[in-house]
Amino acid sequence: MSRIATTFDELRQQGKKALIPFITAGDPEPAMMVPLMHELVKAGADIIELGVPFSDPMADGPTIQRSSERALKHNVGLNDVLTMVEKFRENDISTPVVLMGYANPIEAMGYEKFTVRAKACGVDGVLTVDYPPEESGEWVKYLERQQIDAIFLLSPTTPRARIEHVAEMAKGYVYYVSLKGVTGALNLDLSDVSNKLTQLRSFISIPIGVGFGIRDSATAKAVAELADAVVVGSRIIEEIENSPKGKMLTNVSRLVRSLRSAINEVAIDHANP
Repeated sequence: MSRIATTFDELRQQGKKALIPFITAGDPEPAMMVPLMHELVKAGADIIELGVPFSDPMADGPTIQRSSERALKHNVGLNDVLTMVEKFRENDISTPVVLMGYANPIEAMGYEKFTVRAKACGVDGVLTVDYPPEESGEWVKYLERQQIDAIFLLSPTTPRARIEHVAEMAKGYVYYVSLKGVTGALNLDLSDVSNKLTQLRSFISIPIGVGFGIRDSATAKAVAELADAVVVGSRIIEEIENSPKGKMLTNVSRLVRSLRSAINEVAIDHANP
C-alpha cells in the first residue's frame, strides 16, 4: 500500500478523518520550508499538499497567488521543490506528501525524469490542476510506474462521464472542490457538499477530501462530518503571510492544532456513537 492509502487506512481504524494542509513550496522563503512541513505534522497534519510555485495559475485565488509570487522571487522551481521533499524525508518517512501544481513545469522537465526523481525524493502523489482526466492516460501510466498516486480534482459542475473517468484513474484520494470559484472563495454551502459527496461515492471507492472555503474550526468540523479529509490552504497561507518571521511557525502551528482539534471532535463522535 502507498503511504497515502496506509494513512487513510490507519485513520479509518482509529475512527478519524484526515487533515490535509496546503502550503506553497518556498513561501515565505526556501529555508523555512522543511521546518514548516515538520511543524505541520507535529500540529496534526496527516498529509501535506505542497504547491509548486507557478507564474500563471488558473485555480488559485489572490492569497495563494501571492504565495507563489513570494516563492518565485526566491527562484523556487520544480527541482527545488523536489529537493525540499527529499530533505523532509531525512526525518519523516511516514507522512505522505502530495505535489499540487500545473502542467508546465512537469512538461518542461519531462514525464520520465520528473516521476523518477519524484519517487526518489519521497513524493507520494501528484495533483496537476490543468491535466484533464480524459487526456491523462499517458501521464498516469508514468506515475503508476513509479507507484505515485494520481490525484484528481472534481467540482460541483463535473459531469457524470468525467466522474466515472476519474473513478477509474484516481488513486490515494480525490479532491472535491466545494465551490464554483478559486481558492480562498467564500459562501460554502454544506448541503450542496453533502449532496454531491453522496453522488460521488456511488462511483468512487477511495477517500474523498474537500477543500476551498474552509477558513475556521467550525467549518472544518462541519466538512469532516461529510468527507474523509479536510483540505485547508488559503487560511494557512494567510497565517504565513501575516506572521512576523520569528512567530510564523508558532502561529501556523496554533491554527493547524485548532483545526485538528475540531476535526477530532467529529472523529470521536464517529468512533464512539
